[in-house]
Amino acid sequence: MSATTPGTPRVLRAMNDRAALELLLRHGPLSRTRLGTLTGLSKPTASQLLARLEAADLVLATGTSSGRPGPGAQLYSINPAVARVAGVDVTAARIRAAVADVTGRTVGTFELPTPGGPRQSSAAERVVAAVDGAARAAGLARADLHRVVIGTPGAFDPRTGRLRYASHLPGWHAPELLEELAAALPMPVDCENDVNLVAVAEQHGGAARGHDDFVLLWAEEGVGAALVFGGRLHRGSTGGAGEVGFLPVPGAPLVRGVARTGGGGFQELVGARALRRLAHELGLRTDPTVRDADAVAALLRRAVGSSDADADASASAELLRRAATGIATGLAAMVAVLDPELIVLSGGLHLAGGEVLREAVQRELVELAAPRPRVVLGHVTDGPVLAGALAGALITTRDEVFDTNR
Repeated sequence: MSATTPGTPRVLRAMNDRAALELLLRHGPLSRTRLGTLTGLSKPTASQLLARLEAADLVLATGTSSGRPGPGAQLYSINPAVARVAGVDVTAARIRAAVADVTGRTVGTFELPTPGGPRQSSAAERVVAAVDGAARAAGLARADLHRVVIGTPGAFDPRTGRLRYASHLPGWHAPELLEELAAALPMPVDCENDVNLVAVAEQHGGAARGHDDFVLLWAEEGVGAALVFGGRLHRGSTGGAGEVGFLPVPGAPLVRGVARTGGGGFQELVGARALRRLAHELGLRTDPTVRDADAVAALLRRAVGSSDADADASASAELLRRAATGIATGLAAMVAVLDPELIVLSGGLHLAGGEVLREAVQRELVELAAPRPRVVLGHVTDGPVLAGALAGALITTRDEVFDTNR
């Protein structure tokens, strides 16, 4: 029997080690006694486990407990310096990067605006500059990072390595881009669709925690979805699963040549530009200097908070009602095919409508779809793409550095 056969002492020790590390991540500093209680291990076994993890530099003695009579018990916690990761959120306007230690604590951030006019640097160079800036803010160097996850609109086609579904992202369509990133960054680099990363964030510590089958619908300037089944993201053969803005839906013109136009029926029904046009038809005014998503979000917040005394109350309520019907129309098509247990509404437009919009979408979906998944609002509202990039990087990195059976 080999040393790595399941059930052997080595494998059982590795399983106990991983369980202890997960408990330390979840609860923070723990004493040997408390760790033994939570793992079900005897005191001698818990002591051996902690000694083993200390020798591997995975845990540190971090003070003593207080508040009880007698000497305090030694407390242990995860060594935050075991690994650091970086997440990157790319939009047409800027690149935002953050560095987190292995406990998940963000230790450095940096933002790099996209330069106007002729660009003097490539997309890869700007990503590297943003990662370096976040690393410096954390007191680290690029080489100290174990993994980088980059979130972008669209998706990189696994067959060609080229970015698709994001024509508005300048400088990101060069065929050699992924090779340039791999050459410049001396650690594993993963590129992922931005809405997929929002789903990772919600599954890791948000509204979808504990759910293995769900759809996340995102609405800002554009409309997109992330599909999670069996606990895993479904990306499709070209990486385009979830590009639901192209979805033909009732109530919107049938759009042809969607690859050329960059939009489709669902986008034309509930995208920010379409809802702004609808608002104007209803007599609601918006600031022409404000981008579509911000203008519509302001109108939806007004609809939620308006009273009968508000002159625009009726028009605002109609905007919200028709937005909810449009959202539910697209969701009904997805639900008929996918039958998820949960739908998460995320992005600035959905969050601006809040519980009023969510409840309206839920009511409409009950009428339009045979399956009846629960509709919830996303919980991760502060930089969700970046939060998902860091969470994705940490999940993989922890699996690597916490494996004491190697």
